[in-house]
Amino acid sequence: MPNPREEPLVTKRPAWRRKKKAESSPKAARPPLAEGRSGHRSRSPLRWLALLAGTGFSLALLLLAAVLLTLRLQSLPVSSASEVTQIYDASGNLLDSFHAGQTRESVPLSRISPDLVEATIAIEDRRFYSHGGFDLRGMARAALVNLESGRARQGASTITQQLARNLYLTHERTWKRKLKEAAYTAQLEMNLSKEQILGQYFNQIYYGHGAYGIERASKMYYGKHASELTLAEAAMLAGVPKGPKYYSPYLNEANAYRRQKLVLAAMVETGAITAEQAAAARAEKLELKPLQPAGSGGGAPYFRDYVRQTAVDQLGLDEGLISEGGARIYTTLDPAMQQAAEAAVKEGLPASSQQQAALVAIEPSTGYIRAMVGGRDYRTGPFNRALSRRQPGSSFKPILYLAALQNGLTPVTPFTSAPTIFSYDGGRKTYAPHNYHDRYAGGDITMREAIASSDNTYAVNTILRIGADKVVSVARQLGLAGDMQPLPSLALGTYPASPLEMASAFGALAAGGVRAEPTAILRVEDSKGEVLYRAEPRLSRVSDPAHAYVLTSLMESVFETGGTGSRVSAMIRRPVAGKTGTTADDAWLVGYTPDLAAAVWTGYDKGRSLTASEAHRAAPIFASFTENALSGRPARPFQVPDGVVSVAVDPASGLRYGPGCSGWRMELFVAGTEPVGACDGSSASGAEAVANPAAADPSAKPARADQERGWLGGLSRWWRKR
Repeated sequence: MPNPREEPLVTKRPAWRRKKKAESSPKAARPPLAEGRSGHRSRSPLRWLALLAGTGFSLALLLLAAVLLTLRLQSLPVSSASEVTQIYDASGNLLDSFHAGQTRESVPLSRISPDLVEATIAIEDRRFYSHGGFDLRGMARAALVNLESGRARQGASTITQQLARNLYLTHERTWKRKLKEAAYTAQLEMNLSKEQILGQYFNQIYYGHGAYGIERASKMYYGKHASELTLAEAAMLAGVPKGPKYYSPYLNEANAYRRQKLVLAAMVETGAITAEQAAAARAEKLELKPLQPAGSGGGAPYFRDYVRQTAVDQLGLDEGLISEGGARIYTTLDPAMQQAAEAAVKEGLPASSQQQAALVAIEPSTGYIRAMVGGRDYRTGPFNRALSRRQPGSSFKPILYLAALQNGLTPVTPFTSAPTIFSYDGGRKTYAPHNYHDRYAGGDITMREAIASSDNTYAVNTILRIGADKVVSVARQLGLAGDMQPLPSLALGTYPASPLEMASAFGALAAGGVRAEPTAILRVEDSKGEVLYRAEPRLSRVSDPAHAYVLTSLMESVFETGGTGSRVSAMIRRPVAGKTGTTADDAWLVGYTPDLAAAVWTGYDKGRSLTASEAHRAAPIFASFTENALSGRPARPFQVPDGVVSVAVDPASGLRYGPGCSGWRMELFVAGTEPVGACDGSSASGAEAVANPAAADPSAKPARADQERGWLGGLSRWWRKR
């Protein structure tokens, strides 16, 4: 595509102007030197210093000349070959590799869009034509910025330095490598013209997703040759090499467009384009091609991308090492569970639907990520929904109820289930939640009933009783890092969380209140086998075991008759606890067994709400995955910790069962919070109430057979499912 502007492609370096030598002033008459006792003239100390300085400077010039001559006469080394980085699953099997060789198509500088050349020089090295390989002004500026911020915020590598690094060096961070980089940079400048340096640079630089060189990148991103790039497309691509994982429009569209604006502004500052041209480029809508990343095409592509992101962002490993340094990364992924996750998502979404899904599974005791699915088809886009924050809806409520149990409420605390307008902020504001389909019990219900039916008025009553700030605190301890405000609506999951965060939070409940930081990478080795990183357990207690177990028992009710997850209970043949969540745009089921915690989200990326049938697809995906992922493992009940008591209570009042009560059921309590009085005012001892409620009244019957509580009840329910 011809360049519509008349400006030259690049600006030639102006000839250096010779400065006229100032004429020397006539030497002043030298005064006679004083003579010492022996008749010798003494020398001034300043003259000695000047003589030494002159000698040192001359020697330095000679040394520099010798070094430059040596570099000029030496041949440049052979370009270093990149090595494939390999990823292994938890069984030690090769899972995938980041790049099965580099995909590159070399083109001459004349076949690269002038817009791309100017954009790259403007944002990467605007004094490219006026320095000899090292931008001293840029280095000083970067040093000042980094000194002021206290960390490395800005670099000063020139285009020539980047080319030297990519052609001849590994990505190790040592002084030896830096010295070699400086030497190779000088050699490149002495042996190649600026145009030759640019040509090699554009054919070597990495643009993300396995694409090396601008021709390959242009075809991958836009389906066109590098010579055909528009100004808007060129500005977008010029911003990618600084950090492909940050600025790739496939991975982070918002970051990519912010970077594009920065590139266009730099081009305006350098005079490459006008402000009007920049505005037109910013307004241009870019059409990206569906991503077909270069690589081996192995399994678990969303997990693979997450591993790479984790290695660079969290572990601080060099991106070049991960991309092409021959590293070996050993991960926590369980291949059988990953296969079960992918199958559950595929089977749970109709082929004709555009609805998306995400699934994350975590081992509660270790935090190991055993499976991750970020969408229904990675080939249509690598956006990982397992890491994307969405409103969790009612699946957030267990976090609320954990805070409630820790602050004095019990499983039988009553609140009215009816349309209610709540006042808060000193009566200045109101909040009126609604239940799903406006269904209410019309009277008092308990926490167990509220969790099973997902009653919203009960949840808001709870958060106003204990204080929203306490709920925020518990959520933070459980690993939810998104924005949260201490408002009544927080009880209904109105603040976003990711499937990874939700799976980790529920995993802490499964582990008896101990949260293990989510872990994807066990060990990283370089190409020589040296260990660069080894995972260490990161555990924190967020709840005592008794509160976690009582909440688990309450969440088992979700899968019982009348619970919001009851429709899939027959699919799971083992004890399970969880919570559904539904908003206009999102549907969730987050749950766990003693061995595995999983979060499933379904919905659309943006601009479309769920239909009634679409809102029910998360639960079957969760059930199918959980049962198949744990196939072959024996079913285990949740272990009852110390500090939990089981008490026969009257369902109507929540008080202890007595001979004059209408019915009874067993309920679990944290020791010390169980009800004291009996519903009929009798003085039955706790032991009698727990051990044999029917002995006091042979005609008494449990309120509902499926409301047997405690470990025996859970084991009985599991046995009936077999």
